[in-house]
Amino acid sequence: MRTFVSALALAALLAPAAFAGDSTKVAIGAGVGGALGNVIGQQVGGSTGAAVGAGLGGAAGGVITARDGNKTEAALGGGLGAAGGSVIGGKLGGSTGSTIGAGLGGAAGGALGNVLANDGRRDDRGHYHDGHHHSHGHKHKKHKHKHKHH
Repeated sequence: MRTFVSALALAALLAPAAFAGDSTKVAIGAGVGGALGNVIGQQVGGSTGAAVGAGLGGAAGGVITARDGNKTEAALGGGLGAAGGSVIGGKLGGSTGSTIGAGLGGAAGGALGNVLANDGRRDDRGHYHDGHHHSHGHKHKKHKHKHKHH
């Protein structure tokens, strides 16, 4: 349990600082999901189970916290980041390193996936397009021109 709390603290404090807006929520969700999945996976199947659990947990955390148009990218980023972080962290620091790596990798990967999804929806002027019409608070009326005939 101490390992899990350490991973949560690191994921919550370090990863979101690098990202802003919606990506912060995705980073936290994917990081927490990756760390939790890693801890459960370690209990069930050792280092392989930890990597699989981290990947699934990071993907789930990314999906839960991402906006509708970004769910796929956040899930892929969070899952791959958490699984990769779990493996690398395990090589460097055993089970504790694996959990911390899963949390940080999931956070970074989820946020990166979310940012890439947002960039794909921007037009040349930097405005987002998500398939929905957005009103800017005023309506445009068509004016009929009346010509007087004398």
